[in-house]
Amino acid sequence: MNSISNIWNHPRTSVAGLLIAIVTIGGVLAHQDINLGHAGSGTVVALVGAIATALLGLLAKDPGTPAASPNSTVKLGAWALIALLLPLPFAAGCSGATVAQDIVNWAPALQSAVATVDSTAALLAPADAPIFTAATIGFDTASNLLATQAKAYLANPTANLLAQIQSQIVVFQQQVNSSLLEAIKISDPASQKHALAAVQAVSTVVSAILALVQSISSKSAVAQMATNSIIKLAAVQPLLDPSQAIQAVSAHYGESQGSASIQVAQATKNQRQAGF
Repeated sequence: MNSISNIWNHPRTSVAGLLIAIVTIGGVLAHQDINLGHAGSGTVVALVGAIATALLGLLAKDPGTPAASPNSTVKLGAWALIALLLPLPFAAGCSGATVAQDIVNWAPALQSAVATVDSTAALLAPADAPIFTAATIGFDTASNLLATQAKAYLANPTANLLAQIQSQIVVFQQQVNSSLLEAIKISDPASQKHALAAVQAVSTVVSAILALVQSISSKSAVAQMATNSIIKLAAVQPLLDPSQAIQAVSAHYGESQGSASIQVAQATKNQRQAGF
């Protein structure tokens, strides 16, 4: 009877606990690729989790309720923060199927960015176009191969196919990093600006895919990938415009630029710590 009376006597705490449980269970279900169907462009699990998190935030500071003690308000606010952190994609690993699907979902953006690179040479000064073309000549082949591998892994998630993706994403990342370093050699300021913007559009997607692959790879596999990454992120990061990456991630996942900024910063931090 004490449990029932506690629920009755402390309704806000009880509701908060229920909402936190919903968010937690939702995160576990999403991690296991259980979505309970689709709701618009998302899933039922994601929708319920988002609603529960929002309600918990409102509950933590409800002006319509009697004044609570400072200690209880702090505790409830802390639980609200925990619930907000639970669904973050970088707080837990992703399944292979989820990552493969996300890579496939990135494919149109990647192919569009590569197509832009292909057409950028025509916008450059005559003396600069050959430099840019030579630096980006392998992008089409690399992007098509990566998309094919991701589709194959999605259909049949084997260790061998994952190893192929791990190898290819590093090869592509190195091509992009090399192209960025070549782009800054372009002497004409307008041409250099066009070149860097075009290559960064590809770099953003490649970095996002690298982060996804890293999330499902073993420590030894990540270490090997980092070893094969000769041109490090530190060498090219000063050439990149963070806002361009944030806008691309925000558009891809249909989220606010604030959330996208956190994801980009976390992915960059993880890659640098891993040795990329």
